[in-house]
Amino acid sequence: MAYIEKIKHSTTLDLKKIVPIQEEQMLSKTLVQRKDLGMTIFSLDKGQEIGRHSSPGDAMVNVLSGLAEITIEDDVFEVSAGQSIVMPATIPHSLRAKEAFQMLLIVVKPEVNDD
Repeated sequence: MAYIEKIKHSTTLDLKKIVPIQEEQMLSKTLVQRKDLGMTIFSLDKGQEIGRHSSPGDAMVNVLSGLAEITIEDDVFEVSAGQSIVMPATIPHSLRAKEAFQMLLIVVKPEVNDD
């Protein structure tokens, strides 16, 4: 059984090629979507934004290419290729492409008991 079904297993992957940057677009591909875990690859062209919002779980941004401006509450961070940042659960945050960028977003939410 595969838990990450949207990409090939047992092979070397370049995640940047899975969701390439397209002019004036924000694109994404969800790799995993469960009640307690989400993994999504995003690409944002320069100037594209993900508006202010919050999440019930911790969201870890792993920048694959380019440069993102990430605002967490009132603090602004520049995060570039090879860097990561965690946006804490329930805290408002937003992202803006200072340069076209790609990221792997991993959101870990509280465990849900289905009893």
